[in-house]
Amino acid sequence: MRIAILDDYQNVALSSADWSQLPEECEVVVFRDHVSDPSQLVARLADFDAVSRMRERTPLPREVLEKLPRLKLILATGLRNAASIDMVAARELGITICGTSSISWPTVEITWAMILMLFRKIPAEVSFLRAGGWQQSVGRSIKGRTLGIVGLGNMGQPVAAVAIAFGMNVIAWSPNLTQSTAGEHGATAVSKEFLFRNSDAITIHMPLSPRSAGIVSSEDIGRMKKDAFLINTSRMPIVDEAALLEALTEERIGGAGMDVFNTEPLPIDHPYRYLRNVVATPHIGYVVEENYALYYGETVENIISYLQGNPIRMLDENGRVSA
Repeated sequence: MRIAILDDYQNVALSSADWSQLPEECEVVVFRDHVSDPSQLVARLADFDAVSRMRERTPLPREVLEKLPRLKLILATGLRNAASIDMVAARELGITICGTSSISWPTVEITWAMILMLFRKIPAEVSFLRAGGWQQSVGRSIKGRTLGIVGLGNMGQPVAAVAIAFGMNVIAWSPNLTQSTAGEHGATAVSKEFLFRNSDAITIHMPLSPRSAGIVSSEDIGRMKKDAFLINTSRMPIVDEAALLEALTEERIGGAGMDVFNTEPLPIDHPYRYLRNVVATPHIGYVVEENYALYYGETVENIISYLQGNPIRMLDENGRVSA
């Protein structure tokens, strides 16, 4: 079996797990660069039986899968992969797809890092200090401010707990959120309009789906306070990006914290790289040693179980790891 490991940006895939457990006839090839062009991706993967992906970095649509007759095993990482793998095509082509477990807390940490950096203007102050300066701006405390959470689920709930610890007022909205559920986590359920009009910072914690795509609209962004921040560590298509970029460029909102983008890696000339009111990180919410040990460690286990004829952690029709 020839196994391709894609998008190993940090060159850590082989050191994050014990690949020596694989049978000697297995050959593992690591690719550190990203290939987005479908024809180039097909050429890269033509001679491989299995491909290991890091989250959604490389999509595998039907047009790619149909041109890889040798491919029999996709080794996904994380709990959800339906948005970036054509599950129907894979099933039709007889390709087995396995996933891994994952921990979500690191993304909560990135969310709070961004909130604090924006309120206290830390990136600008760090840059000024390195250039020889000293105190150029005045930040704002978050105590007593209002945090609006879009999606009070597995991610939104710990975000709310931290906000409460900081002394913030927490309000939340999602299509099916009830006052009772919000109250269990110290939040108040409000309308989406109220949340965007009254929050000092808004953070998004909804999974991407046909229902959530574009759910943060131009109208919502237009309702934000002039000094409010929008934080997105979920998925960029949830937000009307054109409207957000316009609001940031015209400084109609205070700023934004972004860890996810429509195109990744982010194009070199993208405004998020240079706008002064944006804190942007290269999709590192989940990128911690603990997750990488899970992803690659369980990938090795998945390969072994597949070779033994008893694949584990297979993805269901919704692209989620089955029990």
